[in-house]
Order: sequence, then structure tokens, then C-alpha cells
Amino acid sequence: CHAPAGPTLALLTRGPTAQELLLPPSPAPTPKAEQRDPNPAAMATERPVRLVLDASLLLDPVGAGAPVPTLRPGAEALLRRLRHSNLGVAICHPEEMPTTVSGFLEMAADLNSFGYISLPAPTGNHLLNELMLEWSRTSSCFYATSTVDEDLFSELQSHNWKVIAVDNECGTKDSGVVNIGKLQELLITLATLIKKEIASSSILMVGYAMKPSREEDFAKRGAFPLYPSQNGLIFVPLSFELHLASQLQEVDIILHKMTDEIISIDPNCSISFPRGISFSAGMSEVIRFMEEYPDFCIIDPFKNISPLLDRLQIQEILVRLQELGSEGRPKLRAPHSLKVINFSGSELQKQLAEANLSFPLIVKPQVACGVADAHNMALVFQIEEFSNLSVPLPAILQEYIDHGSKIYKFYVIGDKVFHAVKTSMPNANLLKSSSGDEPLTFNSLKTLPVATKEQLLLNRAQDNKSLNIGVVEEAAKLLKESLGLTIFGFDVVVQEGSGDHVIVDLNYLPSFKEVPDSEAMPAFWDAIRQSYESKKGKVQT
Repeated sequence: CHAPAGPTLALLTRGPTAQELLLPPSPAPTPKAEQRDPNPAAMATERPVRLVLDASLLLDPVGAGAPVPTLRPGAEALLRRLRHSNLGVAICHPEEMPTTVSGFLEMAADLNSFGYISLPAPTGNHLLNELMLEWSRTSSCFYATSTVDEDLFSELQSHNWKVIAVDNECGTKDSGVVNIGKLQELLITLATLIKKEIASSSILMVGYAMKPSREEDFAKRGAFPLYPSQNGLIFVPLSFELHLASQLQEVDIILHKMTDEIISIDPNCSISFPRGISFSAGMSEVIRFMEEYPDFCIIDPFKNISPLLDRLQIQEILVRLQELGSEGRPKLRAPHSLKVINFSGSELQKQLAEANLSFPLIVKPQVACGVADAHNMALVFQIEEFSNLSVPLPAILQEYIDHGSKIYKFYVIGDKVFHAVKTSMPNANLLKSSSGDEPLTFNSLKTLPVATKEQLLLNRAQDNKSLNIGVVEEAAKLLKESLGLTIFGFDVVVQEGSGDHVIVDLNYLPSFKEVPDSEAMPAFWDAIRQSYESKKGKVQT
């Protein structure tokens, strides 16, 4: 939008008072598990950050004049990320803009819980100038636009606003304006300016890379604030559409879910990072960066994560935990298992006996994650059911453990261990009665057969083996030490009859959505910061 010369900012009233309803909201308090003593990072972040987005930044210039306005490419993702950024955000436009466009922008503001501002021609009313002065006294203020208006920039800067000009064809001669080339650069530019504004060496910037759906799950819980977390972390997405090296120069820590960026895994190759794994171009660049700068803090190192891509390696890791059991305590173990490269071998029955395996068996692909069919599994009740089985090969055959339809999901987040109880698959006899003499196939992420309420009640009446938290927490500590991971999860079932505690799955950077945000987020931030400080300490020594 091109505002008339010498404009002032005026709030468009549509409620009790403009000041009450339409100001960009101040950042919400971050989740806290407990009250902490003040520290330099926390004290530095008491000053809120406000961001005003000009309409020119958001509207698609290609659709200018069209009956229905649209957002420019990348604007929707920007708004979604800012919604969960813990910044005070508002959208603004010139007062003379057509009502179809202003209404569209107002809807976008409402949808994302942003403020909404109009830019009229100057009227001699200086009320808003006072309001802007109040903002600048109490907040760090930023104005982002794609239109050059030197008069507007001058007025904003006179009230201590920082101006970011995005994708301007001619740019601006004003040395106080930050010019960037693409909309995708806005967040990391803003984060860098916020860090500079706070001027505290304790503030760290975390660049994260993961698929959009996972990012959204974390972000809507408040995990990725642009306004610093209570322990001084600022989060920005790493964009693989931009020059990655320049982004990595700005961040202190890389947080990633590398399995989201796997293109393919060769199932016939012994998975040993990076052999046998093909990554996206962006993640391949991150890998090359870490090879060149091995002392850079990354959560977590690729070689530490790679064993969790292979269910056979996971099995070998879990077998080493079996010595934890002691007199008077339940046995902790991995499920009995066997790797097979086909389902038709005449020796299969013999192999099953040697591996101490009996039916029913759960059949899983050896590749544990990162590819589309890694979670396609089957429950097999007799040897004949292996013919024409659709589970990818090579595969891992595991004993199916009756566990009363109850699974315990453990999450290790730094030095904290959390767990939640979830409903799981019914006991084998109930599954067999519904299988119709066929293997029961399912996707463990999408179509897992979960026990009904009636089956749960039956299980509770038949067996009441309880979880021994102490044994599992010891296992969590040993796993953390042996794997060298900051954030991971594993699943435990308690076998009916024996009471054995069996770890049936192990994964990196789970969502830990069952853990309340008030506990999970501080633990998440602390784990990241502790990992950085530990890495920094090792480098210095």
C-alpha cells in the first residue's frame, strides 16, 4: 500500500475502544512449571515486541484489482508462524483501500488473533502519535512493508520503530531501513533484530527444520517463540528455499527432525549414517555444514539418531538393558525377535523356534521411519498367513505381548522423564476372533486396532499388573547415556502373567503431546539450552 505523504497511524474502531480491542496483543506469558529466580535472559525479555505487517507485504500483487484478493506466496505460512510467535502482531492498510480488500485483511487478522490498523491521511489529530510514543516506550516496535514510503518511514523511525522493507524493486535510500529480498527472510531477520535489541549474550537463536505438520503441532503449544522463552531462546524456521549458509551464520543451535527430510532408504543396505539414506537437498546441505563445523551445536547429531531408523539396531540397543532387572523387581527386556529377508523360506519355522518365538507374531518393516511404508505392519496367527503378506522386506518378526490394552509412553526431555498411559491393541485372543483366519494388517500411525471400552473392562478384571516407574526411569537414563540424544521417546508394555516390562518402540524427537504444556515446554527449552552449554563447555576444554 502507498500511504499519502506524512500519514499518522490510526486504529480502526470496531468495538468498545480501539485501544482495548485493536492493539496488537502483548506477548502471552510462556508456560512455566514453577516460578524461577530472575536471570539476565528473563529480565531482558520483560519488554514486549510488537510487529506491524503492511498490506503490501501480504497481498499478492499479481491479483491486484481482482474481485477476490489473495495472499502472496509464503504469506499464509508467515501468518501461521507469527500466530504462535508470542509477539504482538497487527495488520495495517491505507484507509482508502477498497472494502473487499480491507475486509479480507481484517478477516486474516481475526483468524490469527492479530490486531488491525488503518493508515489515514493526517488530520491534525495527534492522539495516535501519543499512542505510538507509548508503544515505543514500552515495547520494541517493528514495521514490515513491501512499499517504499520515505515519509512514513521517517515518521515511524522518529518514534523508535524499526522498519523492514521486503522485496522492494527500487529499495530505499534510508540507511535506517533494513532491506531484505524475500518474504521468507523476514522471520530470521526479525529474530536477529530482536536478539540485537535485547543485547544480551544469554539469548540464543534456534533454527529448526521439520515438516510443516510437525512444526504446527509444536508451535501451537508455544514451543517456538520468536519472543524469547523464559530461558532466553528465540526460534526461527530454517528455509530450504533460501541460501542456507547465511541462515546458519545467524543461529546458535540447529534443531531438526531429519527423518522428515528422508527421500529414500535402501532396505538392503545396512543402515549406517549416511550410507543407504537419501536426504532432501536442504537436509543434505545441513549435513555438509555439520561435517565442516563439527563443533556446532545440533540437536541431535545425525550419527546418534541413525540407529533409530533401523528396528534391528533398536532391538540390539534394547537387549543391552536386560541386566537392569534384579531380585524383587520386574524384568525389563526387549521383545523376542527375528530378522527375515523373505516370508517363504522352508527354514522359517525352525528360525522361529531358535529365536524363542511362537504365534501370534507382529511383523514390522526393518526400516523404522522416514519412508511411507515404515509403519505398515501385520499380526500373524499361523505360519500359513505369511504367504502373500504385504509388509515390506526385510522385516522384523516380534512376539506379540498381551498387555491388557495399555501402553506406557515415556518421553525423555533433557534430564526430565515424563510418561503417559494410552489405550493400545487388545490381547491376541480378541484380535484373532476378529481376524477371520487372515493376518491382521494395519498402519501403526493411522489404523492401529485399539481396544474397545468393553475389552478394556475385561482386561482390568483379568490382570492388574502395575508399572514399576523406577525400573523404567533407570532404563531411560541408560538409554540417554548410550544413545547421546537430548529428546527421545520409548513405549513400554507390561506383559500379562509375567509382569515383564517390555520396551517395544524407540523414537527420536517425539511430539510428547500427552505431557501438559506447562511442564513440557520449560523442559523442552531447558533441554535445548543445556545441550548447547554442554557442547560449548566441551569445545572450550
